[in-house]
Amino acid sequence: MPEPRSVVFSADDFGLTESVNEAVEIAHRDGCLTQASLMVAGDAAADAVARAKRLPGLKTGLHLVLVEGASVSGHERLSHITQADGRFGSEQAPLGVRYFFSAAARRELETEIRAQFEAYRATGLDLHHADCHKHMHLHPTVAALMIRVGREFGLRRIRVPAEPPAVLAACGTPARMGDLMLYRWSSVLRRQARRAGLATSDHVFGIRWSGQMTGARITRLLANLPPGSSEIYFHPATRQDGELARLMPDYRHREELDALLSVSR
Repeated sequence: MPEPRSVVFSADDFGLTESVNEAVEIAHRDGCLTQASLMVAGDAAADAVARAKRLPGLKTGLHLVLVEGASVSGHERLSHITQADGRFGSEQAPLGVRYFFSAAARRELETEIRAQFEAYRATGLDLHHADCHKHMHLHPTVAALMIRVGREFGLRRIRVPAEPPAVLAACGTPARMGDLMLYRWSSVLRRQARRAGLATSDHVFGIRWSGQMTGARITRLLANLPPGSSEIYFHPATRQDGELARLMPDYRHREELDALLSVSR
């Protein structure tokens, strides 16, 4: 008997801008979107929370920001890991080295992770899951802290960014060496999640095609979906506002929203 297949559709960066929030609401109400990850320090976080409370069927979780974004705690408390304006830098490698080797950086990292979980709890929303902006939780130190602190706040599920290269190849996108290495490395995070008793999807899609999850690609992906549970994540927006143009100039946000509206629940 064939192994069953299941899929959930999710959105990242909820709370970043109102155009993202609008897209999340539309895609859940009129499309296939079932869950969204909230940036609690995003400029439009309050608007996102208000929308989520109007959408009881939308499962929400924490989108931890530990790179390229605003912190909750500010630079005074995070002097080793943030810039003067209290934002995290956009270079993941230097931050990753600091998180691993610097005891001071790790203390501040835990402070900020706890602050973001506390800010999420203050919204009153159920904590369905947690993940990290730019998949920063693939870093074992970040993952260990996210899991340990998150469980204090009732964390039950995390995303493991494990995108099967064979499925991408079947969809016409041959695997690169980086894809293979990332897929293998994701097993470290999966082991951490299993040891902590956290649920995860078997497969996650949206990494190689990040910002380019068009309707045509979703059609091919759904036709080649592997056995087990899959999550397909998106970065939808109703328009590319100034912040999105600055941070993600090549992302096709509106096309990703259209893709979410084209798939039947």
